[in-house]
Amino acid sequence: MTSRERLLASVNHQTPDRPAIDLASTQVTGISIVAYQRLRRYLGWQELPLTVCDAVQQICIPHDDILQRFGVDTRGLFPVTHHIDFQDHSENDCLVHVDEWGFGYRRPIHNGLWYDLYRHPLPGNPLRRNLIDSYSIPRGDEPRRIEGLRQQASKWREQHYAVVLKSVCAGLLEMMIRVRGMENALTDLLLDPKNSGRLLDKILQHKLAYWQMALTELGDIVDVVAEGDDFGTQSSQLISLATWRKLIKPRQTLLIQSIRSLAPQAKIFFHSCGNIREFLPEFIDMGIHIINPVHITAAGMAPHALKQEFGRDLVFWGGGIDTQTTLPKGTPEQVAEEVTRNIEILGKDGGYVFNTIHNIQADVPPENILAMYEAALKRI
Repeated sequence: MTSRERLLASVNHQTPDRPAIDLASTQVTGISIVAYQRLRRYLGWQELPLTVCDAVQQICIPHDDILQRFGVDTRGLFPVTHHIDFQDHSENDCLVHVDEWGFGYRRPIHNGLWYDLYRHPLPGNPLRRNLIDSYSIPRGDEPRRIEGLRQQASKWREQHYAVVLKSVCAGLLEMMIRVRGMENALTDLLLDPKNSGRLLDKILQHKLAYWQMALTELGDIVDVVAEGDDFGTQSSQLISLATWRKLIKPRQTLLIQSIRSLAPQAKIFFHSCGNIREFLPEFIDMGIHIINPVHITAAGMAPHALKQEFGRDLVFWGGGIDTQTTLPKGTPEQVAEEVTRNIEILGKDGGYVFNTIHNIQADVPPENILAMYEAALKRI
């Protein structure tokens, strides 16, 4: 099988010749700059200039030699977003950046591994309509966001890789939290659903404009379209299912329907961390095909149960290894054992793409990265 054939078989619930493998086709399935540079040094390979695909998370796109070494079947298209169009400056021992949304980020100059969000454009309480109306957000359909992406996609299609196109920004709830701050946003949803809806609609229009532009240009040449929104925590959910159904689901459904109408052949990849088990039937109802990161170490997310209950309707993209404990702290043998076990569970009868639970972090030893991908490649 070619890489594209393998990926398409997997997302259509067929059994490929080996597990389809992803690394860094999105900003939530990647590798930190620190871990990547350490890996290249461990292999004795030349250090090459880096392409950063998410400056906030400090995530980079691996070079072709690494992607081929690990049998990676995917290639990602990254539009120009506030996480890529990034200019920082020094301020009080930190590197500071304010993006096109007015979000403020900072990272310690010494030993800082990523940027933390510390400033919100609408932090005041309460949320008022005039604040929402006067808040200027960037255009989702700026042509510069997708310049050169069709050429990249055509090249990868000719090389028989599966092509993934990511969104222009984080999810509706996540963006609302970034605009207002966590405490204000969650309070708004309960106490002021009307104005919360107005703010969510403003974010939704940004996304719809981007996808209209991007998929008009690229819809015929992408295999997977990546969206997402974090609804879960390690133990439960950020908001109740009732609140989600009232304020998030109608807008999320409109977004998914729009994407599917523009690229009917593409599969919808949806990233949502944590315990999202009770949302999964809703995701299926909305038309989502793929879930990520398959946070199997969160409460309610045991892989056996997920596969048994939802494996006919959802593709699992991720869940290959515990990135919180085993990958950074285990032995290579423990890493290989866990990878093998999870692939056997989640990959049974197809419907699985191997990836970690979210990004490979800076503290992961290169030996464990090698053990992980070698184990994945052995599973046939």
